[in-house]
Amino acid sequence: MHKIPIGVLGASGYAGRELCGLVSGHPRLELAFATANAQSGTTAELRGGQRVTFVSTEDAPLGDAALVFSSLPHGASKEWVNRSVAAGARVVDLSNDLRIGSDSASGIPYGLTEARRDQIRDATVVANPGCYPTAVLLGLLPLLERGLLAPGATVSISAASGVTGAGLAPRLDLLFGEVTENFRAYGAGNTHRHTNEMRAMVAEFGADVDLLFTPHLLPVARGILATMSVPLTGALSDAMEPWRSRYANEPFVELSDALPELRQVAYRNVARIHVLPAEHVRTPTLLVFSAIDNLVKGAAGQALQNANLMLGLDERAGLPL
Repeated sequence: MHKIPIGVLGASGYAGRELCGLVSGHPRLELAFATANAQSGTTAELRGGQRVTFVSTEDAPLGDAALVFSSLPHGASKEWVNRSVAAGARVVDLSNDLRIGSDSASGIPYGLTEARRDQIRDATVVANPGCYPTAVLLGLLPLLERGLLAPGATVSISAASGVTGAGLAPRLDLLFGEVTENFRAYGAGNTHRHTNEMRAMVAEFGADVDLLFTPHLLPVARGILATMSVPLTGALSDAMEPWRSRYANEPFVELSDALPELRQVAYRNVARIHVLPAEHVRTPTLLVFSAIDNLVKGAAGQALQNANLMLGLDERAGLPL
């Protein structure tokens, strides 16, 4: 069977390596090139035993790829997205450069697949969501679509991520001795760069709410668990009904009868969600819990999900369930 050539820019980072592994194991795709400037000429072994030899970004044969994933750093990716398109490739950009809420979004489809499937299919470029927004927005989407968030309310979001979410660059605060047996907040004060992305999506639904987002660092390699406190316009007799109705036919959203755990989503392209009503509060409020693997559903897996749509393939192809 003819395979579709795929390129990965910035392949030496955590998300880039995850992408290379997913592409190499895909039944309809093949890896045409993978770039890593600092590691150009070196060979890396991917999960599953496949091997890839990196080339420099400048030497990447962009014209050989039908689709390019850009996992280049924020601020550097946009130029290479444009170069890839000029070479005739479609692109899924995993950086923050083109996402909603950024200064250069420019109407490029936002790749939250479950919410923007029809826009993604025909797109030349798709802006893949950030990991935190993926977990949060999939949790909020059924309420946003029904207009059930209380006007003027504050949606409080506490989310914790594994250390791979910070990238591969060496940092003192991410050393094993600093992270292990520890738990801390960061980006406090509603200042994390993913906040604008989430606010932009919420605004598209006309929801008159504030988002108060506080991320935390977990002493684990991968995974995100988001806990959201959501005031409603009124009480729901069946708290899970909006999610059951909205996600009934979604292969990558799992609804759980119990609180989700990171080990249930590790290495899988799924969001696992549980909802329950908060007691002893004056305003009807739901607690929404959403867990994902930050490198799969929160990055490389969702990017491949979008690429499958863009290439006319089965959306589920090559993705771990």
